Order: sequence, then C-alpha cells, then structure tokens
Amino acid sequence: MTEPLFLDTDCFSTFLWVGYENLVLQLYAGRIGIPQQVYNELKRVPFLKGKVDALLKVNRITLYQINAGTDPAALYLKMTQKPDKGFKVIGSGEAAAIALTKEHHGILGSNNLSDILPYIRLFNLQYRTSAQIMVEALEHKMISEKTGNGIWRDMILRNRKMPAASFTEYLASRK
Repeated sequence: MTEPLFLDTDCFSTFLWVGYENLVLQLYAGRIGIPQQVYNELKRVPFLKGKVDALLKVNRITLYQINAGTDPAALYLKMTQKPDKGFKVIGSGEAAAIALTKEHHGILGSNNLSDILPYIRLFNLQYRTSAQIMVEALEHKMISEKTGNGIWRDMILRNRKMPAASFTEYLASRK
C-alpha cells in the first residue's frame, strides 16, 4: 500500500495529545499529509503546533494546499458551504482532507464518521479512524493490547471520543 494518508484535525490530534503520533508516522511513513486547514486548526493550540511544526521541519509529514480554481477547491467549497441535497455542511479540516484524499487517490484519516460517511460512500474513499490505526499498530506488533489500553485510556482522558471504553472492548466488538 503506497497511498497517501490525509489526516483531519481530530484524527491526528488524538495521537498528538497522548504522544503516540509515532504510531501513525511509522505505519504511513513518507505518506502522511495534512491540509493547510488542518494545520490552521492545530496551530491554535501551542502544544500541538509545536509538535506539528517539528514534524514538518524534518519532513515526517507534508503540508498540502488546495489551490483556488481546482477540482479539490470546488469540492471543498461545496462541502463547507453548499452541499448537495442529502449531505450536510462539514468542517474545513474534514472537507480539505476529503478533497485531497479524492484528488490523490489516498486514504482519509478521520474519526467523525457521522459527518463524513456520506462523502466516503459517494466518492468510494478508503479511510481509517484512530481506533483502526491502533488496530493496525497492534497487528504490526508496534504495541501490545495492554499498551493499546493505556494509550486508549489516555486518549479518553484527553477528551477524545473513542468508539469503546477500552481498546480490548473495541477489539472484541470487531469480531
């Protein structure tokens, strides 16, 4: 798999807040992109801005712009301002990540499925949530289930919305 991974704010910050961004960086090494809109949201928090700036400086992640007059720009505006009937307006970070994922035939990294799932289905996009990335880390033996439970607990303590009370519970729900 060589597709780029475009992260939205919530998905990326889930790992940044708990100091486990390395899981994403290792799993998707050399293929991680964040839209300018996501960077703008992350930079509002000095702690997150510092981490993201350091990753940009050493080229661990790439910052993407959406240029005016392009197909991604038109799609971005549609999703953030005037979506088609049956779709709702979504946030700028999510919309930018979707537009770039579609343009570059990549993978979307997002947790807000209630907002983005209609677009994922419409454009037939691959996607990963923070929980799914955790499972990938477990499958690649980057973490143990016990370590995953600790990371998961810390994510919840940082007010990240996770789909289960623990990593173990999430793993059981997938079977």
